[in-house]
Amino acid sequence: MSGPQLGPCPPRFTELKQKIAALYPDFEQRVTQAWNDILGELKTATADIASQGSDIVPKVQFADLDKLSEKDIEAIRRKGCVVIQDVVDDVEALSWRTELQEYVKANPVPGFPEEDKQFFQLYWTRSQVRARAHPNVLAAGAWLNNLYHLKSEEKLDDVDLSVPLSYADRFRMRHAGIKWPTHPPHIDGGAIERWEDENFRSCFADILSGNWRQHDPYDLKGRINARSSLYDREGQATVFRTYQGWLAFSETAPNQGTLQVFPDVLLANAYIILRPFFTPVADIKGDPLDRTNWKFDISTPDFPGIYSIGTGFTGPRPNTESHPHLCLEQTMVSVPKVYPGDMVFWHCDLVHAVEVDHTGSEDSCVMYIPAVPYTPQNAAYVARQKECFLKGVPPPDFPRWEGEIGFKGLGKAEDIENSVGMRAMGFAPV
Repeated sequence: MSGPQLGPCPPRFTELKQKIAALYPDFEQRVTQAWNDILGELKTATADIASQGSDIVPKVQFADLDKLSEKDIEAIRRKGCVVIQDVVDDVEALSWRTELQEYVKANPVPGFPEEDKQFFQLYWTRSQVRARAHPNVLAAGAWLNNLYHLKSEEKLDDVDLSVPLSYADRFRMRHAGIKWPTHPPHIDGGAIERWEDENFRSCFADILSGNWRQHDPYDLKGRINARSSLYDREGQATVFRTYQGWLAFSETAPNQGTLQVFPDVLLANAYIILRPFFTPVADIKGDPLDRTNWKFDISTPDFPGIYSIGTGFTGPRPNTESHPHLCLEQTMVSVPKVYPGDMVFWHCDLVHAVEVDHTGSEDSCVMYIPAVPYTPQNAAYVARQKECFLKGVPPPDFPRWEGEIGFKGLGKAEDIENSVGMRAMGFAPV
């Protein structure tokens, strides 16, 4: 399960840093002040996260979503993650798991590791089609979509946060006792694009202007047309997912191969976006994390945590060396125990990982289902995805192979049993 070879950033990225610096008045002075402020906040926040552990991750009942207080909602916004319990009846969820197990036994399915497949490049099983179209699953996604808004008073045409769309992804059935070292802390949905694409970069304008406390991870404006895949790298999502997520098909607790998160999306964004503009001083004295041991520097192409891979780039992949102030060894907390039918969601900017060890006694089984709002760009993707579904081949964002046509248990359009699901999959108009 070794990953692909990662390379350094190209020399031209020095020019990218300098271009960004030139966009903002008094850039060095303002971001240096912001950087020092962020480091102080991180010292307090990381200690708090480490002390609370899994308890810091919000948990809510699906039936209570519309009853939450503003304080509860704000906690979910700031932490950027949530466990939503009882989205699907556990009996139904377990029946889908059984169907998945039968599907992988009955068909020549692709997955890894090759000798004992546990992560499957499959998208159109009957269980996946039904789960994505389930009214509660789509309602949970719509609720999360509506955590986003416009900071300005302008309106966005053809955007409807209350209309959830379906993004077809894969599933895993991870065996106990198997190490998974290939999913360390990372952020999906765009690598160098966060700095290089003008629309994507605008999402972080308050950070880059030095006003990091005004940064709103839920502002829609720049997200709608952000290009998260400038280099057409295989496996890079091209849609706007407000939250990524999965649906649990098993009981999975901390230390049983579950998700880990850094539960502070505001601070993580502020630190990661400014990190390329600062470097440790040559003569470090005392605490290496102290702000006096860091200086402004835009003379190198390094974007820590961003790596070249093939024809594109991957990341951000923060680690203890590239992003030491996140204290990831103590702050990557595991989500609380989940049960079949529960869902876990995390903000599209959130640092997350998968536990290396699974010390439990049964498979950790989850199906990836994110929250996706109706936007013109997302709707265009769903239209292409629909054609892939009808042909039984992988969706546009995923690795190519001949597909699942002819597989026993393949899902069909008639497995979408409600109008909300039909609309989400592109089979009915909005």
